[in-house]
Amino acid sequence: MTGGVARRWDHEVDVLVVGSGAGAMASAVFAADRGARVLIVEKSALYGGTSATSGGGVWIPASDSALEQGQSDTPDEAFTYIKELVGNTVADSRIRAFVENARVMKRRIEALSDLRFTAIPYTDYQAEKAGGKMGYRSHACNTIHADELSEEDFATLRTTHRSAMLFGKIPWTIMESAPMITRGPGWKGTMARVLWRYYGDVGQRLKSSRSRFIVFGSAIAAHLKNALNRKGGELWLNASLIELVRGENGPVEGAVIERGGRQLRVRARKGVILGAGGFERNQSMRDRYLPGDSSTAFSASQENNTGDAIMAGIRIGAATDLMDEAWWAPTVRVPGEDTARPLFYERALPGCIIVNQAGERYMNEARSYDVAGKAMIDADRADARTIPSWIVFDARFRRKYPMGPVIPLLPDILQSRGARKAWRKASTIRSLGRKIGVDSEKLANTIDRVNRFARTGVDEDFGRGSAPYDRYYGDQSVTPNPNLAPIEEAPFYALQVFPGDIGTKGGLATDAAARVLDASGEPISGLYAIGNTAASVMGPSYPGAGSTLAPAMTFGMLAVDDMLGVPT
Repeated sequence: MTGGVARRWDHEVDVLVVGSGAGAMASAVFAADRGARVLIVEKSALYGGTSATSGGGVWIPASDSALEQGQSDTPDEAFTYIKELVGNTVADSRIRAFVENARVMKRRIEALSDLRFTAIPYTDYQAEKAGGKMGYRSHACNTIHADELSEEDFATLRTTHRSAMLFGKIPWTIMESAPMITRGPGWKGTMARVLWRYYGDVGQRLKSSRSRFIVFGSAIAAHLKNALNRKGGELWLNASLIELVRGENGPVEGAVIERGGRQLRVRARKGVILGAGGFERNQSMRDRYLPGDSSTAFSASQENNTGDAIMAGIRIGAATDLMDEAWWAPTVRVPGEDTARPLFYERALPGCIIVNQAGERYMNEARSYDVAGKAMIDADRADARTIPSWIVFDARFRRKYPMGPVIPLLPDILQSRGARKAWRKASTIRSLGRKIGVDSEKLANTIDRVNRFARTGVDEDFGRGSAPYDRYYGDQSVTPNPNLAPIEEAPFYALQVFPGDIGTKGGLATDAAARVLDASGEPISGLYAIGNTAASVMGPSYPGAGSTLAPAMTFGMLAVDDMLGVPT
């Protein structure tokens, strides 16, 4: 909205935050702690955003937690690593701002809330690169129980994505999930503990399948909501951003918010922070910006990320960047489910491969999900389509490991209806090829070749199992390569795989203080953007688990410091 703006306001605050993910809520807590009057507006009926559905990792270089565990790391090493991955796609000043302030953000948010982040031995996604680390940059957050929340706050908290829970409904922690997935030492005892924690809560089981044990990104949102309550911040649910209010080439003064059927003009005396996610659930924006065949149905992200805040910024003159990039991930679609399921780790487990529509492999399936997802787009060609592809595995894999909606140990007949509809099953590889519409002979030859690699331990085509990240989700009991096993035991299964995402990473162009920039590179006064509403500081890369949430929270802190004049 520009020019001729009436000066009547329906509501006035110091800081208006659009969105309620980890970055947005952390921003609100930081601002409220400085004495600012803060309002968060969330378009849906649930708070937490995509952050709440996520695994909740935060990627913080050289944190106190890592150093206390004897791990060597510095912001300079992290800068070297990110720079190696992003090249010149991101300004050095932004990378520096993140790597030098992420650990500061951790200290400050822990001082203001009950949230705690602990560095874990989760390898960087490309640890073999200069500055990469074999672990302790990714951090897990502490859990929280529903009893620590108000009844309303628990009821309106967005839950963890079903793909990140055991059997699609039972929460587990990062350190519990890894040995269970890969059948690591002690996995049976871990599973017994996880199951008892869920089913032992008899009173809750009689009322609901929802667990009161809150983990991952949902726990981050819950901790931040408690902190926001204590600091006196306000949260409006079912409140959508309609447009930003800006005088002719002047500062952003507030926004028009739709709530309860009314359009309210909300003044923000100090500034507006846009942290409302990306545009992955907006088909017209996907068609315009993203490469390859692209569909909202491929996305594993929650349905409210339709690019509203990005478009509001564009309408008042904001520049954009990286709009053709996303946090890519191969996904499977399950009939009856409203979001796709990302294949984060299953691809690395021994005894499965991904093939194109010609029945041939075209990538190292065990690489990080962003690399694998982008490979599906880059390898797509008319004579060997990779959109969609097929992930193929045998009965041994089926019994031992999870695969999307398919639960190990559980007989086929007891699998969910959606899982049974999603898979194709056959008694031979050639008949499976016919069922999935690929060249049966090529598929059989591909599997024969992979079976030979499994016995020698060397993937001669794509090097599966050669990188540290590959091996993180390998089964260490399988030799000579924890990521390779023969596919030879009938029946054989296949699931269709799509080049999906867990969010887009292109958005409004920002500087090192998260200020939104216009087409000339100048800041638009009073307007800030963080998280997936802003072009990612990680550029086209994905350095490690938590590369979305940590920058969102860190730049949220820097935005508040800038707008409130806090010395850095």
